[in-house]
Amino acid sequence: MNLATITRTRRPHSRTRWLVPAALILLSLVPVLAGSLRLAELSGGQVTPGNARFFDSPVPVLIHIPTVTVYLVLGAFQFVAPLRRGRHGRASWHKIAGRILAPTGLLAALSGLWMAVFYDLPPLDGPLLLALRLVFGSAMVAFIVLGFIAVRRRNYVRHSEWMSRAYAIGIAQGTIVVVTLPWIALVGPVTELSRALLIGASWLLSLAVAEYFIHRRAQATAGKPRAAVQPA
Repeated sequence: MNLATITRTRRPHSRTRWLVPAALILLSLVPVLAGSLRLAELSGGQVTPGNARFFDSPVPVLIHIPTVTVYLVLGAFQFVAPLRRGRHGRASWHKIAGRILAPTGLLAALSGLWMAVFYDLPPLDGPLLLALRLVFGSAMVAFIVLGFIAVRRRNYVRHSEWMSRAYAIGIAQGTIVVVTLPWIALVGPVTELSRALLIGASWLLSLAVAEYFIHRRAQATAGKPRAAVQPA
């Protein structure tokens, strides 16, 4: 096989490997833009019934929005395989970014849990949606902690699995739009119950996609032939 053939076979793969982070960043635009608008609203200083709870206690939302932005955008590149490999004894981009993502992910999840518990419920946010936010927010915290424990034990497979699940919960804020828009187009405006069920379905859908890719990676790893052990 000559160099031209190798180049032709590698180019399509090098293009497709960036499709995953591109799609994740596209989904991230929804919570990132919404958060930017919220910060602009807070800096403007105009209090309305819809944002009064943020003005009454601004610290959690001021923590939540920047950490969510960093976690979603930076985390999208953790799924690019070449970025996981270090060169010449240097730490890989994946490892360096991970040192930022673990604490920002925890801050994003914990500040979100704080707001869910202590902020007044806005219209259409009922007890069911509150319960779902507590369940999935707590799961995100647990997954990040389990991922950190796994990497400390050098169990990189489990680390990848737990961190993928944590990211799936975070990115579900963008999945909500994908799930909700068809409902509004086909059924009509959401109610308190349908809103809770749609957001819950968004979390489940994101986790199902994560589990699919986790399963595919496990199958690919299991299918690789192991090197024969040479006798001593």
